[in-house]
Amino acid sequence: MELSDANLQTLTEYLKKTLDPDPAIRRPAEKFLESVEGSQNYPLLLLTLLEKSQENVIKVCASVTFKNYIKRNWRIVGILVEDEPNKICESDRIAIKANIVPLMLSSPEQIQKQLSDAISIIGREDFPQKWPDLLTEMVNRFQSGDFHVINGVLRTAHSLFKRYRHEFKSNELWTEIKLVLDAFALPLTNLFKATIELCSTHANDASALKVLFSSLILIAKLFYSLNFQDLPEFFEDNMETWMTNFHSLLTLDNKLLQTDDEEEAGLLELLKSQICDNAALYAQKYDEEFQPYLPRFVTAIWNLLVTTGQEVKYDLLVSNAIQFLASVCERPHYKHLFEDQNTLTSICEKVIVPNMEFRAADEEAFEDNSEEYIRRDLEGSDIDTRRRAACDLVRGLCKFFEGPVTGIFSGYVNSMLQEYAKNPSVNWKHKDAAIYLVTSLASKAQTQKHGITQANELVNLTEFFVNHIQPDLKSATVNEFPVLKADGIKYIMIFRNQVPKEQLLVSIPLLINHLQAESIVVHTYAAHALERLFTMRGTNNSTLITAAEMAPFVEVLLTNLFKALTLPGSSENEYIMKAIMRSFSLLQESIIPYIPSVITQLTQKLLAVSKNPSKPHFNHYMFESICLSIRITCKANPEAVGSFEEALFLVFTEILQNDVQEFIPYVFQVMSLLLEMHKNEIPSSYMALFPHLLQPVLWERTGNIPPLVRLLQAYLERGASTIASAAADKIPGLLGVFQKLIASKANDHQGFYLLNSIIEHMPPESVDQYRKQIFILLFQRLQNSKTTKFIKSFLVFINLYCIRYGALALQEIFDSIQPKMFGMVLEKIIIPEIQKVSGQVEKKICAVGITKILTECPPMMDTEYTKLWIPLLQALIGLFELPEDDTIPDEEHFIDIEDTPGYQTAFSQLAFAGKKEHDPVGQMVNNPRIHLAQSLHKLSTACPGRVLSMLSTSLNAEALQYLQGYLQAASVSLL
Repeated sequence: MELSDANLQTLTEYLKKTLDPDPAIRRPAEKFLESVEGSQNYPLLLLTLLEKSQENVIKVCASVTFKNYIKRNWRIVGILVEDEPNKICESDRIAIKANIVPLMLSSPEQIQKQLSDAISIIGREDFPQKWPDLLTEMVNRFQSGDFHVINGVLRTAHSLFKRYRHEFKSNELWTEIKLVLDAFALPLTNLFKATIELCSTHANDASALKVLFSSLILIAKLFYSLNFQDLPEFFEDNMETWMTNFHSLLTLDNKLLQTDDEEEAGLLELLKSQICDNAALYAQKYDEEFQPYLPRFVTAIWNLLVTTGQEVKYDLLVSNAIQFLASVCERPHYKHLFEDQNTLTSICEKVIVPNMEFRAADEEAFEDNSEEYIRRDLEGSDIDTRRRAACDLVRGLCKFFEGPVTGIFSGYVNSMLQEYAKNPSVNWKHKDAAIYLVTSLASKAQTQKHGITQANELVNLTEFFVNHIQPDLKSATVNEFPVLKADGIKYIMIFRNQVPKEQLLVSIPLLINHLQAESIVVHTYAAHALERLFTMRGTNNSTLITAAEMAPFVEVLLTNLFKALTLPGSSENEYIMKAIMRSFSLLQESIIPYIPSVITQLTQKLLAVSKNPSKPHFNHYMFESICLSIRITCKANPEAVGSFEEALFLVFTEILQNDVQEFIPYVFQVMSLLLEMHKNEIPSSYMALFPHLLQPVLWERTGNIPPLVRLLQAYLERGASTIASAAADKIPGLLGVFQKLIASKANDHQGFYLLNSIIEHMPPESVDQYRKQIFILLFQRLQNSKTTKFIKSFLVFINLYCIRYGALALQEIFDSIQPKMFGMVLEKIIIPEIQKVSGQVEKKICAVGITKILTECPPMMDTEYTKLWIPLLQALIGLFELPEDDTIPDEEHFIDIEDTPGYQTAFSQLAFAGKKEHDPVGQMVNNPRIHLAQSLHKLSTACPGRVLSMLSTSLNAEALQYLQGYLQAASVSLL
């Protein structure tokens, strides 16, 4: 694409269309942009548009499109060179890096943020090696005196350096941080001092203060990032400057910076919050150096806590301030600051109890923004809430003062419960705070998977449960006091390991009942609690709660779970769907009588959500539930598979026709499961679909590859002869898929899965004409890029081929490609690499294949290949007896699915659609060591003396000893 006005015009029109609410206009425009993003100059056209367009909406749209383009395509991953061609040419990369910083700094703030993110994405890959002048260019702008520019630089630096907070320590990281500190620490400190001076100069100018305080917030964030890994010498030498100024900013109060907004934190609150974070970092990690400053920070932060109001805008500040105290009170040498009983009482009274109160804002979130409330409360994303911080402070204090703290709080809990008892409908918030206090006091250690794993011995959890939690859950109406109901359910969930099993069994019908509650939070918690209880393990690793104990509740449980999905606000509630999946898994055949109604409801739900899939977890659990229904029913009655196909195929067809990308990988997995249930021939409905599965467009998306390969394997396992007779013209298409997969380092193993199924199941005559070509393709890939993963897969394939067609056929096909090739493969690949093969079945295939080469291949006994016979036997005994060689060369770094560039649907494996491991030699060979001994005995009978003389002259002593053991175990001897 040339940098021309015409192209700028075209791009403008398409960008406009991507904002259109009508999918018929929007989708083609998105597809067009996707199709041109590999063209040279495309990113430069976007940058030109965001600089020169007259329309603000186009500028913003171009900046977002540019950032996402960089996010998808900048990274060049070694392993993906053939899979994902590098979409940004070198000249575009150079031009982007040359222009992006000045462009970002001269853009309005909205666009500046997008470009700043783009710079940090590029920086993550290219800085410092491929972008050495980035820092200098940024630091030079500090001199400009223009705070719009300075804030642009600070924002970019923050997005570049914040990764230092969570990177693992490494030499590369230290080198990079040192480079940054050398160039950046002094200018940043000077900027910090100058900005503070300007704040005094402009103390009465509100608009100037806003800009300056934005800078101070970013400077404080940069301080945190640069000090996170270790205490840099520069900051240690300049601690006085930083800490004195931080301390004075903590105590500063300027009326001009106060906001009327009760919800949104203002600049002053954000700055103080970050300073609390910085002080906590130093108190935790560099306590010795920070000691002289600590007492004044404790005093300042204490005063801050006592004087700050309950408004939502102060939440982050208060929670960071409490977290600071929590981190200090856990350190042994600050213990003396908290020892006094009056201090402890004061902290409990003035900081902890007030911040545990359920405020109007919490009540509002509970009722009107339940999804966010649940996310914070259940999933631990409440990291910056007051309650969470107060809870952490209780835990911190309990480390050294468990007795006194428990004593102080027991008094509070009792008085709160008494207040509640006087007038429940008015004072229910007192009981809520009491439950929260007991929870935070009792929980010493907690995990998402197991709930509380360590509890405070001084709190009687069962007694509290029976006296104060159960009565709320037993009350006749499920909709009364929803917050207390949610508290009670959460209590069961958290302390499920501490409360005795008989109490949990009493709770189950109560929880099932609360699935009908109108409150989204209550019925979600009930579903989540049931799901957690069903996963608990008892003795000998079986589930703690058994299907037999659940028998009386099966019908009401399933009815209420599915009914809960019809309640307002919960039509795609992932917790309910997960509870459905877990109930099926626990109850097994008890659900069979309800399957007809269950599968109808699941398919209706599937059809509804496929129109616009928006909840990935919900969708995943829904497909898991469908798989469980199929597995459980067909295990008891294999014939039932037909009725599932009848129920599901209409919806599946619609999903495939409408190209619902998120669901297609799931549909393929469920179809594989159904097809694997068929014992004999492939039904015609599947054969009609077969040609469509080979269409190249389906294989373009990485998320489709694993489930599609599995589905094709199921076709081959169940109907290879049907394919050979009725769809022989599709065999080249099948091999075309193999050829595409084998060319990719990321997917070559999937290509081998497919190839192995073709070799194992297809009638030999149907693939005869293609065999040589298959081997030539594999050798070309070996020459071009040989990776450990490819070698392992290649070894399994040639041994499987040897088992299926015979060792002589293997030798002949190699030598037909090139004379003496068989010997080269043995010498250069099989003998040196066989130790790398992993997996029980894979090792067994290789052992049986190599045994065939040793004992059923005449050229191994009487040509120049004979010299390889002993080394091959030695390698086979090594495969049996030596540990697996799992070393991987340095240049091979395999990527995780998360790292694959692009925005395609990632593949999510369905646990309950899992495939049984298939052993192609299971029928033939039980013990490969004994099989080797028997095969050698047979060979020595055919040519007496030969085998023994080769063994006695060349095989090393240790290997010989192992071999004698095999011969003894097989009760045979060599002649």
